[in-house]
Amino acid sequence: MVVHVDPETRGDERGALLAFLDAERGGIRRALLGLSEEAAATRPSASELSLSGLLKHVRLTEQSWLERATGSAPEPAEGGTYADAEHGYELVGEETVASELAAWEAVARRTEEFIRAAGTLDATFALPDAPWFPPGQRVSLRWLLLRLITEMARHAGHADIIRESLDGAVAFELVAKERGEEWG
Repeated sequence: MVVHVDPETRGDERGALLAFLDAERGGIRRALLGLSEEAAATRPSASELSLSGLLKHVRLTEQSWLERATGSAPEPAEGGTYADAEHGYELVGEETVASELAAWEAVARRTEEFIRAAGTLDATFALPDAPWFPPGQRVSLRWLLLRLITEMARHAGHADIIRESLDGAVAFELVAKERGEEWG
């Protein structure tokens, strides 16, 4: 993590978890600062990952987990998945970095509203029926937040590497840029 997360108000577990989640989201958002659409779509390594593709993936991932937790997840099409696997890592059609950032901001806002409104982080929901999850298992909202934090942290690290490969910008430099400060 590149930015400091303030300690929670004593006993505010959900606030602390939401703050860590947002700090990790910030790493991904900052990796896109100042890039053109073309640069954001560049794949500078052997991987198929680009910054715009990572952005779309994390938005879809958070959205699908929120839908699962709120009971509003659509059932996948026959043989399909909950996320658009074919285009889950690339922007298509009218999608842009700006539109994906706005969509992700809306998802993040709904995530926070849902978590803050929940009576307890011990409330549970069913995991999706997928080969990588135990059948019939339920998880708590606490588990959901921890899952999202780890997902965002993992991809924030990918974003750091991709951005540095594109133009040499490192995470601390991007934090300074976001704050309007000089780096170095």
